[in-house]
Amino acid sequence: MAIASPLVRLAAAVVVMGVVSPAVKAAGGGNSSTACPLDLGYVRAFPWDRAPCLPPVANQTACCTTLLSVIGVGLAARLRATGHFRLPSANASAACLNAFSDELVSPPLSLPDTLVPACWPVSSQLAISPSYCAGVTTAEQYVATVGSAAVLDSLNSSCGSDLADLSLCSSCLAAAIDASGRLVAAAAKGTNPQNCFYLTVLYAAGVSSSAGPTSPGTANCALGLALSTPSSSSSPVSSSNHTNMEVATAIPIASALLVSVIAALLVWRRRKDRIKSKNGRFSGERRMSRPRPNVGSVLFSLGELAKATCGFAERNLIGRGGFGVVYRGVLDDGSVVAVKKMLDPDMEGGDEEFTNEVEIISHLRHRNLVPLRGCCISDDDADEGKQMFLVYDYMPNGSLDHYIFKDGGEGGRRAALSWAQRRGVILDVARGLEYLHHGVKPGIYHRDIKATNILLDTDMRARVADFGLARRSREGQSHVTTRVAGTHGYLSPEYALYGQLTEKSDVYSFGVLVLEVMSGRRALDLSDPSGVVLITDWAWTLVKAGRAPDVIAEALREREGPAGVHAAMERFVLVGILCAHVTVACRPTMPEALRMLEGDVDMPDLPERPQPYGQRIAFDEGEANFSASSVLSGPFMDFGDMLR
Repeated sequence: MAIASPLVRLAAAVVVMGVVSPAVKAAGGGNSSTACPLDLGYVRAFPWDRAPCLPPVANQTACCTTLLSVIGVGLAARLRATGHFRLPSANASAACLNAFSDELVSPPLSLPDTLVPACWPVSSQLAISPSYCAGVTTAEQYVATVGSAAVLDSLNSSCGSDLADLSLCSSCLAAAIDASGRLVAAAAKGTNPQNCFYLTVLYAAGVSSSAGPTSPGTANCALGLALSTPSSSSSPVSSSNHTNMEVATAIPIASALLVSVIAALLVWRRRKDRIKSKNGRFSGERRMSRPRPNVGSVLFSLGELAKATCGFAERNLIGRGGFGVVYRGVLDDGSVVAVKKMLDPDMEGGDEEFTNEVEIISHLRHRNLVPLRGCCISDDDADEGKQMFLVYDYMPNGSLDHYIFKDGGEGGRRAALSWAQRRGVILDVARGLEYLHHGVKPGIYHRDIKATNILLDTDMRARVADFGLARRSREGQSHVTTRVAGTHGYLSPEYALYGQLTEKSDVYSFGVLVLEVMSGRRALDLSDPSGVVLITDWAWTLVKAGRAPDVIAEALREREGPAGVHAAMERFVLVGILCAHVTVACRPTMPEALRMLEGDVDMPDLPERPQPYGQRIAFDEGEANFSASSVLSGPFMDFGDMLR
């Protein structure tokens, strides 16, 4: 039998204390029909030392320590394969403990069937729990919560090599303690530090280790699993006595080291809290939000937003984009909000840019715009750096793309919109843009009108969202920029090619959106085998060929039926094509487009479009021929900065 070091015993002791807790309440025996998501086939074949659990069991703690390390191999393997810590439900936990017990009592192990109930008196103890340690339930969230790239690199490098070497194992454990300290600091008060260490040893064995948790060296070091030798099975009594003597010596040492670990974690947390307090950041005592002068928004504290989102838990993640991730949160007054955490705090212009954008949105009040509740700007921190947040009213029906495209985007397809709903959405967006361009002085250019930035409230009314790229107009003058930003497919040609920004740039994007809503086709159809086809070219060609009804989604045409409704639909298609005309002068303003949509003014004849500036790129679809517009065929440029 290989003698495990005190460091290994410490890791195992921490694992036991992190899971077998008397504070856990019974959750029932589980559902026998639930399948165990762990592959426990290794239990009988793996060279682990079963001597502590051979009858008669002289030291139940030593046996439970060993068994938890054994099942930890399976939990780490599942983490490696799926990215998920622990088990998904109480029933799954009960099923796995039953399956684990079956493996232990079967030959060649033939251990007593009383071991698992004794070590896991509550069958749900291996189930996932968002409150277990800083809300960490996945490997991705573990990385985000630890936060420091240096600490993660140390953990991955120290635990990634051959851990059979005792010195390397010591380095791995030291890196794990550091990572665990960061988890404890991020967790709520009262969190058991051992819980966070347990997650860390699973991460070290399942993710950091290049050999994986089923490697004896990894299991021995990271999970504290003592290994057997061939002689140990042939002399169980002698081996058991030897092991009990070893445990009697190792446990006091491990206990002393464990106390040191906990003390170090608490000191680390207090030191970090003092630094945050000195810098004016959230440090365990929540600073109340306060109104921002002369605007309608509120300056939130980081603590308030962390509390509202349960520590920015993954279960509250409702969206992500090129500029940030969005969490659902509930404030102390019970109101539901969307908290957007900026992914790139050092975006163009830094603090001044961010403040300017907040000021723009703070003054906007319109039925068809998503209102800004407030913001949060944390101070610089050596470990986490600057953090910036925007807080909006929560829109329960999500974004428009889930309702108009067949795949429904990242969130999946929802019930398709009726004609009345599509008409209402288009008119709502038009009114919101009309307000931005002409309802405030100076006017505001949104620059990123697209389906994912149109949110739907409780009544399915559309609201324009995400003003991260918004810019104020310059008293009617065009704005020229060398940094073109937006989403390819929605960008007007003059803006994409030359950086010329006017209110007509938003009108072009609106026209593309109208065509998407009416046709169910994306701005860029990448599924066509012949290449990329812009929706503007596709719709233009069909309309010029006298096939305007073909632009309308087939399901919508069949659902609505009456010819009068079809005529109204065609009007919306024509307005979309006119708004997305490649020539700036041919596009209407937003007030003009809105009056056309409402039927207050007649539609003009569609102006002809100029030939592309460069070589035509031909596409075929049935009887119609398509060509890429000048956005694609003009002078060469790098579109990387436009892709969001």
